[in-house]
Amino acid sequence: MKKLIFATSNEEKMKEIREILADGDYEILSMAQAGFRVDVEENGATFEENARIKAQAVHDVSHTLVLADDSGLEIDYLNKEPGILSARYMGENTSYQVKNAKLLERLQGIPMERRTARFVCAVAAVFEDGRCVTVRETMEGYIGYEARGDNGFGYDPIFYMDPEGPSNSQLSMEEKNRLSHRGKALKAMKKELL
Repeated sequence: MKKLIFATSNEEKMKEIREILADGDYEILSMAQAGFRVDVEENGATFEENARIKAQAVHDVSHTLVLADDSGLEIDYLNKEPGILSARYMGENTSYQVKNAKLLERLQGIPMERRTARFVCAVAAVFEDGRCVTVRETMEGYIGYEARGDNGFGYDPIFYMDPEGPSNSQLSMEEKNRLSHRGKALKAMKKELL
């Protein structure tokens, strides 16, 4: 079984990644599990650039196959905010409960048809030979009027694919992995790995 390092320390994300890539022929390790601690400055202008920066930084010290993602929420009414700054929106140490409440407040009084949004995920792979491949996928939807559910993480409680349906946090993990931006991007990357 080949080793694959996923450049993240987010255990919730690692759980998702392992479920989606479970049928591959890889032992999937987080940076901590692989014994690497790399501080990466995500200074790219796009999700793709940030994913490549992270993957390359970990590859430079590990010399093995590395995957990294950069993902976030784009809200059309807010000029695609929080965008590539999704994790750092209102400060890195601000809870998502506070971030979600702030976004709902900023959208107060805005009708559903103008609350369009998407989750974006870019996944970059840097192979042993240094070759880099990047894929990008989205999950289109809306920002609801309230946060609901506790199955997801991040902005999941305020994101709805269908205004009348459940929030991402109300979906089962299987449903979310099948429909999500990260699930689709990892499936696209799985084809590249084969």
